Amino acid sequence: MDFEKPIHLEELDSDEISTPPTPDLNRKVDRRILPFVALTYLLCYLDRSNIGNAKVLNSDASDDLMHSIGMTDQQYRVALMLFLVAYSIFEAPSNLAMKIFSPPVWLGFLVASFGALCAGIGGSKNVQTLMALRFLLGAAEAGTFPGMIFYLSFWYGPRERAIRIAVFLCSATLAGAFGGAIAYGVGHMNQVGGLNAWRWLFILEGLPCILVAIAIFFFLPSYPENAKWLTDEEKEILRSSFGENIPRGEDKLSWQDAKETLQEPRLWLHYLTYLCMGIGVSSLSLFAPTIVEGIGYTGLTAQLFTIPPYACAYVVTLCAAYASDRYMCRGLIAAGFCLLGVITFLIPACVSTPSLHLRYAMLVLCTCSVFGSLPSLCAWVSDNVRTTTAGSIASGLNVAFSGPGQIIGVWIYESQQAPRYQLGHAVNAASQFVGMVLALGLWLHYRRLNSRLGPGETRWIA
Repeated sequence: MDFEKPIHLEELDSDEISTPPTPDLNRKVDRRILPFVALTYLLCYLDRSNIGNAKVLNSDASDDLMHSIGMTDQQYRVALMLFLVAYSIFEAPSNLAMKIFSPPVWLGFLVASFGALCAGIGGSKNVQTLMALRFLLGAAEAGTFPGMIFYLSFWYGPRERAIRIAVFLCSATLAGAFGGAIAYGVGHMNQVGGLNAWRWLFILEGLPCILVAIAIFFFLPSYPENAKWLTDEEKEILRSSFGENIPRGEDKLSWQDAKETLQEPRLWLHYLTYLCMGIGVSSLSLFAPTIVEGIGYTGLTAQLFTIPPYACAYVVTLCAAYASDRYMCRGLIAAGFCLLGVITFLIPACVSTPSLHLRYAMLVLCTCSVFGSLPSLCAWVSDNVRTTTAGSIASGLNVAFSGPGQIIGVWIYESQQAPRYQLGHAVNAASQFVGMVLALGLWLHYRRLNSRLGPGETRWIA
């Protein structure tokens, strides 16, 4: 497998030349797949980020997570970091396990596991138990996001993939919005049944995962070639939409392809770009309630004001993904959102006495910038690999590299720096700048490769 060798269309069978499926066929596949992946990631993101809501939930009555189990700010950050350490370690292996066990079996197992662990956190009596459960939660959730990206690569060609990734990726922004709303409601359950509201939060957001896991196991399709609800003609149309990048469910893992994938420098630039995005995703997801409280909103009102940034990011991310697919442009769109992030993170950090409204507006735009680039970056790394093994490893490593970035995000927002949060905003601005430079570099690299191609040679996606 030569990553830089162009493929000649005349060397391909006619059914290997990329042709888009009909809208009716896409909708048929969407109905079977997208509800599962969107709901799965919404629950996944709720269960990983609800600790940020629990940290300040009913803090005015000293019934929040921190006071209830005697957790210090340092221990809280260690608990966040342990999740991300496990998340980084287990992402790529989990993707390989999905190929071995099949998507419905492995995804169902992961969803049931992280739901049970999330509910278990609600029963934590001490800091050590919470830390151990957070580590296990990270291991269980590690394979969910890269696994679904890998899974969608079997069902959608490059021209349909980013918007589908955005559909389930936007579940993270919905989870951020719902998380604030749910926390606001659950906050009124404080001491119901003798339990703190933060305990109810973990329990009520963990248990639905068990039901979803059962539905995934029995109803999620595995691969197009095994789908009895598709005709042979429809299967062939789906296959032709991939061009030279044709993943098949029956393909076996190739260790030679794996070795070459790991040695490809171009892909490592993709991973580093995604690492930069992980800093913003982590810091905003885990500290949005704290940031909102620090800039002037207090009590349960702070939970409500975490909703608009994610609601806006939901719309912006979907629009960005649509444009990314419509114009087959990954790098420039990702770089544009990174530039927006640089500006909107720097303003509240540099202005000494910004108004509450300005600080909050910048938080909304920061959230849009961080999430807006993700669909393009996730689809991009899968667009330019050629085999099932390469797709499995590349998509897994791409998301795994967000782990170190997310670990950085755990440590950069300090409560004593409210409301400016100079360190957190400055680190995020710097990471967005580096991400912008890397995305532009990859965009130029692919355009340079395409400029060297002759007539009939398959182009790289820039």
